Amino acid sequence: MIVPETYFTVSEEMRLFGESCLLGGAAGAAFDTVRALRLITPHNRMLVAFEDAGFLALCGAAAKVFSMGAARGEMRLYFVIGALLGFTVYFVTLGSIVMGTMRKLFLFAAACIKLIFRPVRTFFAPLYKKLKVEFVRNLQIIVKRFKKIKIVLLNGPFLLYNKMENKKRKNVKNVVEKNETRKAE
Repeated sequence: MIVPETYFTVSEEMRLFGESCLLGGAAGAAFDTVRALRLITPHNRMLVAFEDAGFLALCGAAAKVFSMGAARGEMRLYFVIGALLGFTVYFVTLGSIVMGTMRKLFLFAAACIKLIFRPVRTFFAPLYKKLKVEFVRNLQIIVKRFKKIKIVLLNGPFLLYNKMENKKRKNVKNVVEKNETRKAE
């Protein structure tokens, strides 16, 4: 009977711990791409939560693939500890340098874009001022019309057709009596 190997030697455990630390560093680099995406575009809390959940799912899948490929499908606690340690070391050392560089690069790119479009801005600024005045004037006309409609709707209970005197039909009895007397004649 062949018994499968159920333990790792110390050298294999050290190698697996080192590889799990490298896996954590790779996860840190993947997290930097998510952080760069957050620098480029504004995010609300819901989108940040979805990105973080996706990142954690990716890390879980990477740990599973690592344990299947390198450790005969066995998941050990020191794999997780090594990955967390590698992620932390990357985040504190190289990650801060990478993010600082990315921030400076994005600020430089934004300054270059502003410099390129400055002549366009100087050309369109007077046009913008004239259009803004015209737009505001037209908008005020539209708003006045809506205010008039609102005034009419607010005065609705005071309009003639809403008065209760017209709905009581006071003179119905008199009209019926007049019609009966006409028929009798």
